[in-house]
Amino acid sequence: MFAILLLLFIATPIAEFYVLFQVGDLIGVWPTIGAVLATAAIGATLVRLQGLQTLRRAQEELKSSKPPVAAAIHGAFLVMAGAMLLTPGFITDAFGFALLIPPVRIWIGRWIIARLKQSGSVTIVSSGGPSSRPPLQ
Repeated sequence: MFAILLLLFIATPIAEFYVLFQVGDLIGVWPTIGAVLATAAIGATLVRLQGLQTLRRAQEELKSSKPPVAAAIHGAFLVMAGAMLLTPGFITDAFGFALLIPPVRIWIGRWIIARLKQSGSVTIVSSGGPSSRPPLQ
């Protein structure tokens, strides 16, 4: 796992620089800088709006004595999306914008939960019976 993270931390900036230079050559330096700033501003606005919705959903779940598991998972993905969207570059922006799509977050969350269950790293207990899914909506 450490090797994968190390590779990501080395490969991502190199790929981002490459794409930025290619886009800069294609459309110019100032339009490229403008595009990077625009995606950061749009992304930050969308993350803020979705984050507030997620916070309201978590508060509603807490008021009805339900654990806000889904809201917490969505919130974690929104934090990752915000970090990616504020990082200069088009590759991280693409992944950040993808995390702003709720069905994408649900799919990734379920995939991660399934991988953790498969590896034995986590056990999920649900009161809905043996065939119920984790509360990720």
